[in-house]
Amino acid sequence: MYNCAVLLAAGEGKRMKSATPKVLHKVCGKEMVNHVIDTLREAGIEDINVIVGRGAEKVKESTHSRKVSYSFQEKQLGTGHAVKCAKEFLLGKKGTVAVFTGDAPLITADTVKKLISFHESNGYKGTMLTSIVQNPYGYGRVIRKNNGEVNKIIEHKDCTEEELRINEINAGMYCFDIEALLNSIDKLSNGNAQGEYYLTDVIEILKSNGQKIGAIPVEFEETMGVNSRLQLADVGKVMRRRINNYHMENGVTLLDPENTYINSEVEIGRDTIIYPGNIIEGKTVIGENCILYPNSRIEDSVIEKGVTIQSSVILESRIGENTTVGPFAYIRPESIIGESVRIGDFVEVKKSVIGNNTKVSHLTYIGDAEVGEKCNFGCGTVVVNYDGKVKHKTIVGNNVFIGCNTNLISPVKVNDNSYIAAGSTITEEVPGNSLAIARARQINKEEWVTKRELKK
Repeated sequence: MYNCAVLLAAGEGKRMKSATPKVLHKVCGKEMVNHVIDTLREAGIEDINVIVGRGAEKVKESTHSRKVSYSFQEKQLGTGHAVKCAKEFLLGKKGTVAVFTGDAPLITADTVKKLISFHESNGYKGTMLTSIVQNPYGYGRVIRKNNGEVNKIIEHKDCTEEELRINEINAGMYCFDIEALLNSIDKLSNGNAQGEYYLTDVIEILKSNGQKIGAIPVEFEETMGVNSRLQLADVGKVMRRRINNYHMENGVTLLDPENTYINSEVEIGRDTIIYPGNIIEGKTVIGENCILYPNSRIEDSVIEKGVTIQSSVILESRIGENTTVGPFAYIRPESIIGESVRIGDFVEVKKSVIGNNTKVSHLTYIGDAEVGEKCNFGCGTVVVNYDGKVKHKTIVGNNVFIGCNTNLISPVKVNDNSYIAAGSTITEEVPGNSLAIARARQINKEEWVTKRELKK
């Protein structure tokens, strides 16, 4: 059976009070609409049409990599009107179309599969997701027949006293027989107080034609939508719990899951221990047996096994096995740190390669440099890579010892097995196996203070 999906993503989201289209607000690092697209793909639906409206270009830009098609809803006149805007996408297709919303990112692939399977195996022309809730106030109620089929959907304000006691609510997610949907969509009317075309009216049209309508209940949290910043936070909390539970079930120790923030595409190896306050973003990959002490931020980086990180920032970089970073280190993009390296407190590395077993223990800046193996950087070393117009490169060989408070004025090369005296400003190449001293000779003027009567 051919399956496709229509994704409603045209709403402005006025209650969000944002210049960003509602469906592009992120949950655990990914736009809500992309969460839903990825879930539909995981459920086996490849042909997806996204209905865009307000902020259409921004939505297209953010979803382009997902290889979806688009329909445009110029005016937001209700969910039924939105699906009507996808008519050209549906024409000529036979099978099942799933209709989901781009602001409900918690739906799971298993639920999508169950919905479609339930729909097709029972021969329904329309099937809806519902939820059983303790307090259904404000939600449309699902009225079933004795055989379990849907009889009708009644808005809260139209319910009788008996109907108000029903706690099965419409989740606003559906699948339809494509031909049945196309035959019904043009019959929708906007004769209601809001002047909008409702997709729920398709259910009534199908029923009036003697078609069977099904409903399958799922957990309410899966159908939670976002219309405000408060709801965005609620959905984010559920998503974080799912992500963190997944990692813990796969052998990762999270000492305080409620205060650990891991984005949806992060990979973490087993026996890694993560303390609270860590923020792990993007497509970061963390190896086995790492320790992340509190309050680090890691984005789009590879952390190999056995690494220890303390209160540091690592962006778009790679950290080799058994290296230690921090506390308070800053690894900027395009840096490659080797194995068994020591990057200590208040060290900044930018767009540089650091060789294995090198130690950069504290208060040092390395930018646009290639550093060899088994080097030692003294406290306060600065690679002076910028002349005010251009960034220049510094090359440091293997087994180099750099004394404290050294300035390496780029471009410059320090060859293997050399030493640089503390306090030097190096502007010329240092030969291998040599000692470079680049500082003024000390002069002591005895009794200088006494002669000038400066002694206090």
